Amino acid sequence: LRPGWFAQGVVARLSRTRSAMAATALGDAANVNVPEGVDPLFLAITRFNRREYTAATALCSQLLEAQPYDQAAWYLKTRSLTMDAWVDDVEVDEEGAADMLLDDNATASMPRPGTSLARPMTGAAPGSLNAGMRPMSSSGRPTTGFARPGTGQSRGGTASVNAALAGARPGTSRPMTSFGRLVRLGTASLAANTAAGGGGPFILVDKLDLKRYAARPALARALFEYILYVDHNPKKALELAALATQAAGFEDWWWKERLGKCYFQLGLYRDAEKQFRSALKSQETVLASLELARVFLRLDQPNAALEVYAKAADIFPVDVTIIVGQARTCDALNDATKAVQHYKRALSIDATHVESLACLAAHHFYTDQPELALRFYRRLLQLGVRNCEVWNNLALCCFYASQYDLCLAAFEHALQLASDADMGDVWYNIGQVAIGIGDLGLAYQALKVAISIDSNHVESYANLGVLELRKGNVESARANFNTVQSMAPYMFEPFFNGALLAFKLGDFQEAHDLATKALEAYPEHHDTHELLRQLRQQFSHL
Repeated sequence: LRPGWFAQGVVARLSRTRSAMAATALGDAANVNVPEGVDPLFLAITRFNRREYTAATALCSQLLEAQPYDQAAWYLKTRSLTMDAWVDDVEVDEEGAADMLLDDNATASMPRPGTSLARPMTGAAPGSLNAGMRPMSSSGRPTTGFARPGTGQSRGGTASVNAALAGARPGTSRPMTSFGRLVRLGTASLAANTAAGGGGPFILVDKLDLKRYAARPALARALFEYILYVDHNPKKALELAALATQAAGFEDWWWKERLGKCYFQLGLYRDAEKQFRSALKSQETVLASLELARVFLRLDQPNAALEVYAKAADIFPVDVTIIVGQARTCDALNDATKAVQHYKRALSIDATHVESLACLAAHHFYTDQPELALRFYRRLLQLGVRNCEVWNNLALCCFYASQYDLCLAAFEHALQLASDADMGDVWYNIGQVAIGIGDLGLAYQALKVAISIDSNHVESYANLGVLELRKGNVESARANFNTVQSMAPYMFEPFFNGALLAFKLGDFQEAHDLATKALEAYPEHHDTHELLRQLRQQFSHL
């Protein structure tokens, strides 16, 4: 055995920053009083402009009770209900279990590295990160610095049943079902409408003559948005969009883009691609470019998505969403160099962009530049992002930058703000700091606390196995390694540690099997290659 070999612990893990969305203050629908001498429709328009959609809906309902054929009130109520239920579906894009299992789009079974989200660039490629520099997620990619939909699941390829039904961490989350978010939002919208005095659905879509509405562009657009975002009926919305496109002489880019959105929700990605390309040919817009790139990402064609982003960036050079889309795709392909360039470019346009700050901070931390990462996290604190993740990451940066007095204070803030889902990560990182200062007793207790809070915290099991091995508790260490191997097959450390332990105990066959699995998770790991070389020598002597 080569001198200096030791069981390898998992590196410290930065928490992903979550953006805090400000809640919009909604008016009380039951207490809408119209001042004397004020037109109720004018007051409803004022409430709508103030984003008090519930109050605007209640005022419009009162007007419609008095005059059911008031088109202005009908239009305003439709817009209020739509805006109240509207979701930025370009950002909130996460595949459900049914979408992953029933995807019949043909993709390459063995794509080249860097051409598929299922097989990102390897650590040997220039500019990419490997598992030794940065922890890997369950999807096989380095963890991002910002938690957003889709970062915790495997994208591309054919998903297995277990992979589709598993959350980001075993036992702590349920999978998103197909259209589950839309169904829940629709139920909430219907309940709010009933409470406002509607007595049921505002518009019975199945009984409408869509051809009549398609000939009136203003009403047709409001009705389409209502059907798609409130009624959540993409088939009916597609029918209305097709009739309106025909009525407009196939020249209106807005209806083409909405046709593509309906096709995308129905899973007809190639039809959606045609509509988005046609919309871009008629009129270059940011939204159509983002939607087209999203289609290519769902089809597991990241390079085609990057081409769309690049073309849109030439036309809209100061649009941050396009630049960040490029950075996210490069992150998914494990091309850290280009991702960092795009994030820096986004910050040069918008110095308060939280996602770019968090991702750049994580990049500098994992490339042994904690001082630079510390500056970015302090900037996030100045912007008002004060949550457990930022304080936890700030503490780690302070520790590795040798600012020990600030490290413990930051951990205290993190523990005060931590929820049950984050508490295990904080205690794990406290144990990591304790290992760094040599206090193995504190490290052992911190890792035990992390496991007691989150029984599926695989990183704590991995490092606890290393500490048990140093204490001489071989069976406990092997049990911990086996636990991590079954729960997190994407991590290479437990397989390498188990292989090294089996090698020392003389179980060469088990050591060879575990080392092979470690190489599958991290093909460029030098110590695993050296261990396999020695195992082959032992086998040749038998």
